[in-house]
Amino acid sequence: MSALLDTAAPLPGLPDPVHDSQAAFRAVMNALARPGKPQKLDTGDFQAPAPLSNTAGAIALSLFDYDTPVWLDAELAGSSQVWQFLRFHTGCPITDDPGEASFALVSDAEHMPPLSSFNQGTLEYPDRSTTIIAMVDKLTGAKAVTLSGPGLKKPAGFNASPLPPSFWNELAAIHAQFPRGVDMLFVTQKQVAGLPRSTRIEMKGR
Repeated sequence: MSALLDTAAPLPGLPDPVHDSQAAFRAVMNALARPGKPQKLDTGDFQAPAPLSNTAGAIALSLFDYDTPVWLDAELAGSSQVWQFLRFHTGCPITDDPGEASFALVSDAEHMPPLSSFNQGTLEYPDRSTTIIAMVDKLTGAKAVTLSGPGLKKPAGFNASPLPPSFWNELAAIHAQFPRGVDMLFVTQKQVAGLPRSTRIEMKGR
């Protein structure tokens, strides 16, 4: 995976770096604390380089730093503007290996690689797993799975689309390994929903 960085100045970062970063971070924390419940994230005049969405870009700028290796899917990795933007504003190293990534940015969620290819942490250090930020079109529609566990008073339905056909089976199997696993953030143009690895996932009809 490689991209040549051009010499053009990267797009500006968050208009109000402190407050905008805090707002994005708060939305992510609320999303992970309340699994499956979409949280509003207004990015205002902020503009991320395509194909990185404004919402995903704002989250990236609030979470990434020089100590968090980041994996990019093919569309993002092929954009020199995305590379330059992330490196300039966060200092994060870009890795070719999803198994080494602290964070993964996925612009084409329907064709993301198998979840087993990402770092799932260890029993001793489960926090070293990958947080996957997947850009999706919708967080509504027919409920694909039922969620239960910490942060949920009662089981709740959830869906996001588009995703690979095998996605929910894969995620349910990985979450069954808790405390190992991956944390998911599903991002639309104005919302973010989280599924931490502590969330139990039951397929509909089972």
